[in-house]
Amino acid sequence: MKELLLEIGMEEIPAGYMPDLISNLQDLAQKKAGALNLRHGAVHTWGTPRRLVLYIEALSETQDDRHIENRGPKKNIAFDSQGKPAKPGLGFAKAQGLAFDDLIIKEVEGVEYVFALKTIRGQNTVEIIPDFLQDLILSLPLPKSMRWGYSSLRFARPLRWLLAFWGEEMIAFNVGNLRSGAHTFGHRVLSSGKIEIGGVKKYFALLPEHYVILDQDRRRNLIKAQIRQAAEEVKGKPVESAELLEEVTFLVEYPTVFTGSFSADYLQVPPEVLMTSMIEHQRYFPVLNDKGELMPYFIGVRKGNEDSLDIVRAGNERVLKARLEDALFFWNEDRKKPLEEIARNLDKVTHHERLGSLKDKIERLTKLADNIGGGFSASDKLDARRAALLCKADLLTNMVYEFPELQGIMGCYYARLNGEKEAVAQAVREHYLPRFAGDDLPESPAGTILSLAEKIDSLAAFFTIGLKPSGSQDPYALRRQALGIISIILDHKLNLSLENVFGYAYDIINIEKKEDNKQEIIGECLNFLRQRLRGTLLDSGYEYDVIDAVLALSPDNINDAAQRTEALQKFKEGANFQDFIVVFNRAHNLSKKWKNQDWQEEVLFEDSELILLKAFKEVKLQIGSYLNAGDYARSLQSLAGLREAMDEFFTQVMVMVEDEKIQNARLGLLHEIAALCFEIADFSKLVY
Repeated sequence: MKELLLEIGMEEIPAGYMPDLISNLQDLAQKKAGALNLRHGAVHTWGTPRRLVLYIEALSETQDDRHIENRGPKKNIAFDSQGKPAKPGLGFAKAQGLAFDDLIIKEVEGVEYVFALKTIRGQNTVEIIPDFLQDLILSLPLPKSMRWGYSSLRFARPLRWLLAFWGEEMIAFNVGNLRSGAHTFGHRVLSSGKIEIGGVKKYFALLPEHYVILDQDRRRNLIKAQIRQAAEEVKGKPVESAELLEEVTFLVEYPTVFTGSFSADYLQVPPEVLMTSMIEHQRYFPVLNDKGELMPYFIGVRKGNEDSLDIVRAGNERVLKARLEDALFFWNEDRKKPLEEIARNLDKVTHHERLGSLKDKIERLTKLADNIGGGFSASDKLDARRAALLCKADLLTNMVYEFPELQGIMGCYYARLNGEKEAVAQAVREHYLPRFAGDDLPESPAGTILSLAEKIDSLAAFFTIGLKPSGSQDPYALRRQALGIISIILDHKLNLSLENVFGYAYDIINIEKKEDNKQEIIGECLNFLRQRLRGTLLDSGYEYDVIDAVLALSPDNINDAAQRTEALQKFKEGANFQDFIVVFNRAHNLSKKWKNQDWQEEVLFEDSELILLKAFKEVKLQIGSYLNAGDYARSLQSLAGLREAMDEFFTQVMVMVEDEKIQNARLGLLHEIAALCFEIADFSKLVY
């Protein structure tokens, strides 16, 4: 077995592409080697901005032989009545390139067939490696691809060189117009010219000498350690950002960390602004003191060594100073007008050409805050209404124009400066939450109300004008907003009738609507939410059939649906589930086609049916109070308690008797028992 090395050299590739490319290259190499019957050892893949590398520690020098079984005709067709070869058998043998006597007979599912057994000898690996490598490169899935020059080849960025070695032997192959060679390139600045490679081991020895740290894990750990050390030198600690660390790791081939500083005067600007400037715009790591406060330092990562580091530091400080100077100017300018005055200009900002301005949006949010806030205090509702009037004003500020990701955050700061209540300022900040999966949820009552209003209005409004998500298209992020509604409701355990809320949201959309369209839109919005709820509950570990049993009732109270799911899941795993399912199945299976809703319990006369009737009435009374209290576990236990009476009923009584009144009464009783079960969930959906 020998080592195999492939290096794909290219123009700097976007950092965000690299993790998936590295992972996909490893997966593809393993799958394709397996498909070619090549035994191999560990498969490694690495990447830098300029190269993607595959290294297989050990690859067999020949393919394993393949043994193929081809099934032919049945034995009684391949042989005639005298046991001699028949035409079908002879024809099959000839087609397989075998003598008839070389065929064997095997039984498949009780029927005997003739089979041709063939062995295909494996090729030498070196003969198939060129096609293997070419196919590997061309099969890589890419987030986006491009063409360059006159070639029809497409890749994430233009390919500049290819290197492949099988032990000490160079492998020649082509990808488009590019032919592999025996050389690589080092760091773009710190190394110059081609680096001739004499084999796999020499490749790994030469790269570090030319300022390339190939292993992304090693680069990441090196950057992390250098950043922490740099922060300690100024008695601080770096802001931990896994996303930024990952991005920087794939922006450099040879990292060197440096520390820069800026004037403490800029610290009067909200820290979110300064950190956004540093992280999002400059790829710097901010530094915090032991109280978690921002310090006037930043840590950058250079693509190179320590040469002329003072010049690099000074240049980066000048760039950041210009950005912070703009931020300070915006901060001072924005504070000259109160948010309430700024908000008056929102009627000039279009929310959507068919839905009116942002002022129209705010008017809807104000009304929805009242409607949603039924379970909150009057004070919370007033705070939510006030926050609704101010929540979009910061979109017209200089700061948010420059830093759109700070919308809501800047509104909170400006609201505080304007003397608004803390609850109002907090609600302005929280009404966009959650902005993505795993993001923080609104904590304050007013923020919770306003965040729900924001998202419910968006769903109702865009569904009303027909702009619904389809396939991968969701330009208004309605799936994210639906998940936000679900997360907030479940986190705060809010009992909202979403049918009523969406009905109200539809009514206050002040546009021309289709006649009799209201119930259709409400239904579409609720179904859209239920689909997201199903995914959320599945991610929480509930079984799909339990979820489907609850959602089959088309609930409009998400919190209640989650509570039912939890109770049913636990009950399904408990000791009394079998008793309950017998009660449900016997009642439902026999009465599900029963159409006559009128039945008279007075005609029941057998002891067993009278006992079942009495037990049912007692359970119905119990379940009424349990359901009102949301106690689904005790409801299920009560229904399971009907098992003994149900068994005795079916032992002693024939339901489908000739007397229609008696038959009808017995079916009616069973139907009511099943109907009581259906008040909790549709148990016909369960798998057990």
